[in-house]
Amino acid sequence: MSAADPRPVHADDLALALLLADAADAISMDRFQAADLRVDSKPDLTPVSDADTAVERALRAMITAERPDDVVVGEEYGGALSDTTGRRWVVDPIDGTKNYVRGVPVWATLIALLDDTGAIVVGVVSAPALARRWWATVGGGAFTAFREGTPRRCRVSAVADPADASLAISDLAEWEAHDRLEQLLGLSRATWRLRGYGDFYPYMLVAEGAVDIAAEPELNVWDMAALVPIVSEAGGTMTGIDGRTPATDAGNALATNGLLHAAVSAALAP
Repeated sequence: MSAADPRPVHADDLALALLLADAADAISMDRFQAADLRVDSKPDLTPVSDADTAVERALRAMITAERPDDVVVGEEYGGALSDTTGRRWVVDPIDGTKNYVRGVPVWATLIALLDDTGAIVVGVVSAPALARRWWATVGGGAFTAFREGTPRRCRVSAVADPADASLAISDLAEWEAHDRLEQLLGLSRATWRLRGYGDFYPYMLVAEGAVDIAAEPELNVWDMAALVPIVSEAGGTMTGIDGRTPATDAGNALATNGLLHAAVSAALAP
């Protein structure tokens, strides 16, 4: 898959990000549903597979070779935005590892680039088991394509009434753990329907206009960085649940088509 013409802003960085995604897809698909897939538990008891670590190692090596002055922050091998400056790549080698290890095809590699100012200027989400990819550059628009398909521009929906909106979340346990379950249930009652697509996918559906609201009460920077420019360039809004704080600073996320953002943020307020 390639970016649409004319060449977008940050075209060279986007081209590299797409090559990184190609490399990640080759590794992750080779190990997907493999009989000898090795799965361990991290200290937080979340799973990590040999595919997670292999993908991140490969991406770090490619970035170091192509952009030796850039820093890499990744889920499996560390780094923190607060401890670094300059251009930084943020990588989640497999977002949706629990799906991956169970053979569910909803997982993706997330790749983002922050410029010297800290702005997220490139985002790529590659979901090879779904044969889908999404990407965006700041000022260059957001696009999606099926494998080998023609890229099409992403546009958020025009739904303005929560009663007509489709809401997507991860799971109820996280909302309960963060004392927001009652607010979430109230929002779900006020919307047209609730679906639990999980992980990266609902945010891409918001960017495509298929879903109107996506929210999660706890996320890490590598879970969100690649999603932000895709949602934003599609015309949507992605912040923390408070509706103001950048999602990557808030540690949680709310993405909407923009028209619904203030109402949804108010509904989810403590």
